[in-house]
Amino acid sequence: MLKPLVAIVTATLLAAPVAAEVNIYSSREPQLINPILDAFTAETGIKTNIVFIKDGLIERLKAEGRRSPADLVLTTDISNLNAIVEAGVTQPVMSEVISANIPETFRDPEGNWFGLTSRARVIYASKDRVAEGEVTTYEDLVDPKWEGRICTRSGSHNYNIGLLSAVVAHHGEEAAETWLAGIKANLARKPQGNDRAQVKAIWAGECDIAIGNTYYMGEMLKDEEQLAWANSVTIEFPILGDSGVHVNLSGMAMTKSAPNTEDALALMEYLTSEAAQTMYAEINFEYPLLETATPSELVQSWGEFVPDSMPLVDIAKMRGTALKIVDRVNFNE
Repeated sequence: MLKPLVAIVTATLLAAPVAAEVNIYSSREPQLINPILDAFTAETGIKTNIVFIKDGLIERLKAEGRRSPADLVLTTDISNLNAIVEAGVTQPVMSEVISANIPETFRDPEGNWFGLTSRARVIYASKDRVAEGEVTTYEDLVDPKWEGRICTRSGSHNYNIGLLSAVVAHHGEEAAETWLAGIKANLARKPQGNDRAQVKAIWAGECDIAIGNTYYMGEMLKDEEQLAWANSVTIEFPILGDSGVHVNLSGMAMTKSAPNTEDALALMEYLTSEAAQTMYAEINFEYPLLETATPSELVQSWGEFVPDSMPLVDIAKMRGTALKIVDRVNFNE
């Protein structure tokens, strides 16, 4: 009787379902995504494991190779998503659900990455020293009236490289270099700090306008120390030529080595759903990409805008040129 019993036990073990899970490498702080992951697990029963990797995410994936436990990568900025694809550590995903939910402008045509939320690169303007409507385009920033009145972070930072790449894509390399040189001529100080530091400089009277991402307004408003900075400025949505406001995004990609592809795809599709898009955007003070999802009331209060219609994948191709322009005009010096 022993052999049949062993056979039954062995067959039972082989038939037992493998625990459903998704392993995530994220360059975003876990607290910014955990509430959505918890909701996904509650709805599907699929467990999620998230590892925060601030720097060296691509290097880690390449070092781990086929043995990597990572199924998905969550990161910000088109340049980071593009770099992950170029490193050869992603695989294309074909999903009618994702394609229906995420506009074509905000996803890779080959299915290697998909946007989740967007943020606009806007102008923070002093309430006291800048009149409404004084700056309506990115091109306005080179007007001599802004001499000694503009603050910004390093021109080499991904956020500014993304904007400059968009200028190159729309106007060409020569015009983009002239534009950046014009901004440099109008700077109130050497590029420094992060986006919030620029708003603090406006509050302190060091400059009158600054370039920054929209979601920093939300971050400042929830910080008692930075509340005065936020209340000293308004958000202006400049357009690039006649094309719209430059936006960048947070996004996702499935790794080439993903051991749990079906569960990972389920999570990717969930992240583009109305419930997840609304939650994700509200937690991060960003804009959902799903048209039926709405930004938080706070984000809506900053005003409406039309995003640049040029696909981000085309803008990302100009990154190398943008970096060279920053060096040629010695923008950071």
